[in-house]
Amino acid sequence: MRDLDETDLEILGLLMEDARRPWADIADAVDLSPPAVSDRVDRLRETGVIRGFTLDVDRSKLRDGVPVLVRVDPTSGVFDDVRGAFRDADAVEHVFSTAERDLVCHARVVDGDVPAWLPTVVDEPGAAIDDYTVTLLTGGEWTPTVDGVGFALTCAQCGNTVTSEGTSADIGGDVYQFCCPSCEREFRSRYDRFDAEAESGTGTGPSD
Repeated sequence: MRDLDETDLEILGLLMEDARRPWADIADAVDLSPPAVSDRVDRLRETGVIRGFTLDVDRSKLRDGVPVLVRVDPTSGVFDDVRGAFRDADAVEHVFSTAERDLVCHARVVDGDVPAWLPTVVDEPGAAIDDYTVTLLTGGEWTPTVDGVGFALTCAQCGNTVTSEGTSADIGGDVYQFCCPSCEREFRSRYDRFDAEAESGTGTGPSD
């Protein structure tokens, strides 16, 4: 795996402006051939920098709910469960975690009736959520950019920076980066052990 460079950054910026931009247009902009651009995009996907190409839909045109910002204070011990429930909810477009272990969700709720909506997201919300606040949104813009950022792939096993000597692997449907083959083997072994324990019902979590 090679290091990511400024050309990769330019390609990312162009794709973020228009994910359907033809390879030939990108090639002209970054002074490469279209096949070379395609190869770089494939590598960006393999390393997990590009997770997918999505459709940007203006859902306000679809009349499918009132846009709200919901800040949730999950009950102690169920943070991950509550976050997963909101992440999987159809009405939720974004979920953010705060340093205070709160969740901030951008959602489109039918009639803006959040108290009626919460039970459809979390079983017994009174037991899973200590408190929540709702803010009605009147507009919003999303302007992603890669300007001024640097690439720093981190080893999933030891936390060291991944260099050109590193590897990447698809494990359990997710792409992970490793600084060396040894870390990849250790991670795979640990993953397989946890997976086997989860299937048998004997697992005690990643802290084993």
